[in-house]
Amino acid sequence: MTAQSYSIYNAVLTIAQALHSMYSVKQKYTLTFVGGDTKKSFSSQPWQLHAFLRSISFNNSAGDHIYFNEKGELETGFDIINWITFPNQSFQKVKVGGMASETSPGTEFTINKELITWHRAFNQVQPLSVCNDNCHSGYSRRKKEEMFCCYDCAPCPEGKISDKIDMDDCVECPEDEYPNKDQNQCVPKILNFLSYDESLGITLALLSFSFSLITALVLGIFIKHRNTPIVKANNRDLTYGLLISLMICFLCSLLFIGQPHTGTCLLRQTSFGIIFSVAISSLLAKTVTVVLVFMANKPGSQIMKWVGKLLAYSIVLSCSVIQVVICILWLYIAPPFPRMDTKSMNEEIVLECNEGSAVMFYCVLGYMGFLASVTFTVAFFARKLPNTFNEIKLITFSMMVFCSVWSSFVPAYLSAKGKHIVAVEIFSILASSAGLLVCIFPPKLYIIILRPELNSKDQLLLRNK
Repeated sequence: MTAQSYSIYNAVLTIAQALHSMYSVKQKYTLTFVGGDTKKSFSSQPWQLHAFLRSISFNNSAGDHIYFNEKGELETGFDIINWITFPNQSFQKVKVGGMASETSPGTEFTINKELITWHRAFNQVQPLSVCNDNCHSGYSRRKKEEMFCCYDCAPCPEGKISDKIDMDDCVECPEDEYPNKDQNQCVPKILNFLSYDESLGITLALLSFSFSLITALVLGIFIKHRNTPIVKANNRDLTYGLLISLMICFLCSLLFIGQPHTGTCLLRQTSFGIIFSVAISSLLAKTVTVVLVFMANKPGSQIMKWVGKLLAYSIVLSCSVIQVVICILWLYIAPPFPRMDTKSMNEEIVLECNEGSAVMFYCVLGYMGFLASVTFTVAFFARKLPNTFNEIKLITFSMMVFCSVWSSFVPAYLSAKGKHIVAVEIFSILASSAGLLVCIFPPKLYIIILRPELNSKDQLLLRNK
């Protein structure tokens, strides 16, 4: 039977099955009386046949399952036919396989190679494919433009993998994983944060403790010699406040080491911002006090009534309160919070403190820069004032160091990644605090410890002449 005849056979058989179902289910009986006999008759409409056609399901005499799918199409398979031609131009067809419409997975396509008779022009049992072999894991198939059914094997792009053979496209790994070297498997990312278990964290922590202990030692020496002229010369209360704030600044850097939490994120930026403001405003108060004292010594000056501890305390308090207000606004508007950054580094998850509001973060830094600039300007113009224990030159140099450190901090902070961002910030805190400590106090310690004969009122008056 030809394919056309087989299709006609199935069509006629399908109509017959539908008619049979319709007459069996949808009969309507009416009773009529002709000569006293009862007859049965039924009526139906042609359009009613469609509903029965759609629900047809039966096996024909060849054993093939005949039915319609949800689109109203007849579900049938296909035969694979081997046409055998002979020298006398006659031919014969042989069924060597088929494609079934419904069967178990993996058996939709069947072919019997033994039944195939190849043309004598072929030297091999079967023709060789012009396409390449299977694409292994780590590669995906890319269609060749000049050939219809062939493809190239392209390596997966960065950040994607293929873990099966002949994948049409590579897939991305989850956010907490990254591709391995062969790009055929996703590997879990490791956590990245500055911890106390690594050499960088240990080094920075030791530096922080060391500088804080040195500052505490300096504070102890100044308290022990609190009644000497060199300690009293430039307002010893401001000196104590400056040393205490520097000691706390060194310890503030420890908040940046370890896994970020909500509490540490809230305290990191705000604490060092406020403490630094206290330290710089103490230097500003020292500078303004020295300038006013010098100006008050001129004949007829009315400035003397403004000179005193109240003015110094007012400068420190007012400058520090402004920074406190900025930090409170920051915590109210958009406070810092811990975050897992899975995008910036390919093989690591960065645990960091997000600033919340970058504008407020740079406002804190900007205000510290403003205080340092004002202090540097006042100290620079007053650096030549005659005084034995004058700190103005030391303050000027310390402010130059402070501004240099934080000017280089911004580009380094923006270019760093992962835990190195935190390391840059810790280094800036330690370097700027150590700059203030080293630039201001060693000359005084030299006189207190090594040259105590210079630490007297007579030497002060002698050298002021």
